[in-house]
Amino acid sequence: MTGTMLAIDILKWPGMNQAFLFSFAITMVLTGLVFVYGKRRPIGTPVSWGEAMIGSVYAFFVMFLAYGVVPHQWLVHVQNELGWQSDKMLYGPGDIFKSQAKGGSFPFDINYLQVGDIIVTGIYGLFLGLQIYTWVWWQKRGKSVSTELEQSTYGRPLVKKV
Repeated sequence: MTGTMLAIDILKWPGMNQAFLFSFAITMVLTGLVFVYGKRRPIGTPVSWGEAMIGSVYAFFVMFLAYGVVPHQWLVHVQNELGWQSDKMLYGPGDIFKSQAKGGSFPFDINYLQVGDIIVTGIYGLFLGLQIYTWVWWQKRGKSVSTELEQSTYGRPLVKKV
């Protein structure tokens, strides 16, 4: 007795672009490796010329992926696989985004291609925030912030009078 099996290839579903997902994942992994390396590297160690060159190529490559490849792959996915074109208008549930020119209450027309551009702007913002966070973390690594107050010879905290 043979039965039929329903095979679903999740990589063929709409919204699953292999190039976008792979480039996004690689960018996040390479960014995470900076934290792993930063925890292992002794603070204050001088950087050799070779280490500086490797670090600069690494940083440039990660930024190339983050600001070039990932947004490009998202835009290609939006326009090709999802079919979000400028002639495909966004009305939303219950036509809440239907423009006043078309009989709705929303003040302007919005199409799916513009939504894809808004999302790619969010991708840029995500990577910019992650890049700034990584820089700040690297500069502050190993520095501890002491919240303890200085103590007097009697063991009480010293507090300055203002």
